[in-house]
Amino acid sequence: MGSPEEARVRLPQLRLDELLEELQARLDAARGTRDRVHSLLEAVLSVGRELDLEQVLGRIVEAAAVLVDAEYAALGVIGPGGRSLSAFHTVGISEEQIARIGPYPEGHGILGELIRHPEPLRLAKISEHPSSYGFPAHHPPMNTFLGVPIRVRDQIFGNLYLTEKRGGAQFDEEDVSVTLTLAVAAGVAIDNARLYEESRLRERWLQANAEITHRLMSGDPSSEVLVVIAERAGEITGSALAAVALPMEDSGSLAVEIAVGMDAEAHRGLILPMDKSLMGLAFSSATPVTSTDIGQDERISPEPPRFGGLGPAVAVPIGTGETGARGVVLLARKAGRPVFTANETGTLQAFAAQAAVAMELAERRRDAEEVAVLKDRDRIARDLHDLAIQRLFATGMTLQSVGRFIEHGEAGERVARAVDDLDETIKLIRSAIFGLRTRDGKGEAGLRARAVRVVGEAAPMLGFAPSLRMEGLLDTDVPKEIADHLVAVLSESLTNIVRHAQASLAEVVLVTDGREVRLSVTDNGVGIPSGGRRSGLRNLAERAEQLGGRLELGEGRDGGTALVWQAPLRKP
Repeated sequence: MGSPEEARVRLPQLRLDELLEELQARLDAARGTRDRVHSLLEAVLSVGRELDLEQVLGRIVEAAAVLVDAEYAALGVIGPGGRSLSAFHTVGISEEQIARIGPYPEGHGILGELIRHPEPLRLAKISEHPSSYGFPAHHPPMNTFLGVPIRVRDQIFGNLYLTEKRGGAQFDEEDVSVTLTLAVAAGVAIDNARLYEESRLRERWLQANAEITHRLMSGDPSSEVLVVIAERAGEITGSALAAVALPMEDSGSLAVEIAVGMDAEAHRGLILPMDKSLMGLAFSSATPVTSTDIGQDERISPEPPRFGGLGPAVAVPIGTGETGARGVVLLARKAGRPVFTANETGTLQAFAAQAAVAMELAERRRDAEEVAVLKDRDRIARDLHDLAIQRLFATGMTLQSVGRFIEHGEAGERVARAVDDLDETIKLIRSAIFGLRTRDGKGEAGLRARAVRVVGEAAPMLGFAPSLRMEGLLDTDVPKEIADHLVAVLSESLTNIVRHAQASLAEVVLVTDGREVRLSVTDNGVGIPSGGRRSGLRNLAERAEQLGGRLELGEGRDGGTALVWQAPLRKP
């Protein structure tokens, strides 16, 4: 045992060691704080460098996991209703694990707790919280938890979820402070990315409008411009299907003239009612109509099947106001994609309105050009009548008077023939004048409207409405004689279904490619019995043979009868 003097020497030495250890600890803490602040600044700069929203969200999740040393991190984007998650971005879980776990969470349990109460939440053990009800199968085990909300302009955009701090440690107050700071920077970055995305989207809409206006004013056919409207609207909104329907004269129905994208053939040429289709509802109300799932929407007739694999949809009228809607554009995304927001619908409505204005201007320009042509034709007709015919008539009178003084017989006959030729010339000129002054009048309804009327008249007798699809320039390419035969064949075919088929479904397809016209009528009835009367079918076959066409009979896809009647538009 040492002396008291030696003890007094050792005591200051111990106190000095303690002070040095405390100083070292403080230096280490300061160095750690400095490193963490440096990492936080790097994370903020990394997040702020991106302008693409998806990349920004990915950077935020990665930066948060690194800052608090978490094994797993996720960012859940809150949906439009504010009660569930519409998107989920993860770090730490592989694609194979995600596939085994199943669909992303929608915002229940602990995740929903942060949605309902947007305040920082720190847990030592997730399972001990009252809102926790476990994890799905194949989900990795998680205990420690830290969640903070991300605000964008005083609105909750989503939440950061961090679990399993490495080394078995707990998330502390400093982790909360660092994550909240990152969340503030994330909110600014998300806002900037949104603004950038909106500006790029607005630029694409403006370019599309400029292209449509240029095409219309350059004289491109309206049918080609409608294709451009559908294609550009579908591309910009990320839609799987885009279609344009136009109203049919005197029928109260819409005809789908253009369809591009997923299963476009099932839509092209369809005749849609106003009250049982999304496009009809938009046209009749002159306002946009949306659907969260167009395949299951009770407002829409499921026949014929055409919405497989599609989900969110919107129908927007092309133009409103004094002239009314000119048509409707329908856009549909694949099932599982986000619904059309009010902002998207408003932008699409403005695009459709601009397209309608361009179509109106193009029509006015064509009308002005036509008026100029008609005025020029009137002037030509007037000059022919007032000048040319009068001079020819005077010349004929002169030749007739001179002919009396010609003594040579052959010369007199030649003068007489010349007078007759002048009379014929005057008649030809008068016919030309009549043609120049004739205006196109309104004739009878076109083939499309007549087909719609026949199908509509058959519906009460059938007990159901047959589906009708028409494609091609039926009103302009099909001559009246063939159109009359087609209407008679269609009427007879539907009457046969009423009398003999006992069917519950019928489909009518009428198409032309400019070379021939083809009518097919199918049903799911009992078919044509062997040995039955076939006088009606012989009549249909004779009609086709008169025009150089043919009639074919077969079995439909679901049983029943398939009738195909074809005729060339020009006789060989």
